[in-house]
Amino acid sequence: MLKAVILIGGPQKGTRFRPLSFEVPKPLFPVAGVPMLQHHIEACAKVPNMKEILLIGFYQPNEELNRFLFNAQQEFKISIRYLQEYAALGTGGGIYHFRDQIVSGSPEAFYILNADVCSAFPLAEMLSFQKEHGEPNSFVILGTTANRKQSMNYGCIVENETTKEVLHYVEKPSTFVSDIINCGIYLFTPEIFQHIGAVFQKNQQDMLLYPYDGEEPTNGWHRAEAIRLEQDIFTALAGQAKLYVYKTLSFWSQIKSAGSAIYASRLYLSQYHTTHPERLATIKEGGPKISGNVYIHPTANIDPTAMLGPNVSIGTGVTIGAGVRVRESIILHGATLQDHCCVLNSIVGWDSTIGKWARVEGTPSDPNPNDPFAKIDSETLFREGKLTPSITILGCNVTIPSEVIILNSIVLPHKDLNRSFKNQIIL
Repeated sequence: MLKAVILIGGPQKGTRFRPLSFEVPKPLFPVAGVPMLQHHIEACAKVPNMKEILLIGFYQPNEELNRFLFNAQQEFKISIRYLQEYAALGTGGGIYHFRDQIVSGSPEAFYILNADVCSAFPLAEMLSFQKEHGEPNSFVILGTTANRKQSMNYGCIVENETTKEVLHYVEKPSTFVSDIINCGIYLFTPEIFQHIGAVFQKNQQDMLLYPYDGEEPTNGWHRAEAIRLEQDIFTALAGQAKLYVYKTLSFWSQIKSAGSAIYASRLYLSQYHTTHPERLATIKEGGPKISGNVYIHPTANIDPTAMLGPNVSIGTGVTIGAGVRVRESIILHGATLQDHCCVLNSIVGWDSTIGKWARVEGTPSDPNPNDPFAKIDSETLFREGKLTPSITILGCNVTIPSEVIILNSIVLPHKDLNRSFKNQIIL
């Protein structure tokens, strides 16, 4: 019997995703037409013998999360529960805190998936790899190849090339260590809790020896319980014939900023050809012109003279007028794109309106297309005091007047703009 645990973080964590995370918890943001988490749950539900999926995070249980869980349970016919941490406990602390829930029913192994990655999720392959490598109680990290420069932004893995054992693990090194990076997807056996428990006990002893004398932001128990899988556990387990890396050649990306959501959307839309062809729009009599991969929710109302794609997803109840052009963008539910407006490399927020002949355009932050191992750069918002050109984001309920240009800008929710803007955050 198998289980899966998805780490969904909490409200303080999705800050680079603002202003979109104001309206919806980041893990529920729609990527390629379905909530980000649904891609994880779909992949887990496909693994034979999967009994339960647990979500761990520190969001207050809210209506949206509850509705999502309820619908997902109906659709995938599997138990899905949300376990709320009392504080941010790190990737290891959260699963250790709820270890009884994870090992109840004695699963022989369980997956850990970070919610902010997009991937083909080769979960079944990781399981067969685990059976072939190391002892029955070995742990598996999903890895992929990055280029030298970018690898230093991730956890780096040095492997034994024949046995695939992890010999050395360094989280975000300051110099080049290895081009194999950690994808944030793991396969553990319950034995991992002995290793996390040892760190927990050591933390408790350290606290008795060195009581914290400054301003104590949280209680001491929290300090012992906040444990990071990557720095605290993997670094120690490397080289002990316990930890192995399964390298995937299929797509993988982090979804840290809103810009990376458009890239993730592109990766998932192209995967739909094999996994969900029914989700891809086709050219129909009386329907809009479609170029490349496009997802259109059945409730959207689109003029046949509009041209959509490639890489566009259109949410529920969206209205798109005559002659509209949309490319490389996500249009969220209830938005209205009036006649002849043009939307490129942008995310248009819930219930926003773009006036006639207006142009809303961003700069894509895509990885270098000529480098097969390039990953998306998690750009800082500002560089040398200037806003880094990135995709344009309209928060919810923003109104863009007719005949203006909004370029490389971020517009916070509930704004009525009255002129053109470029390279600005409009507060």
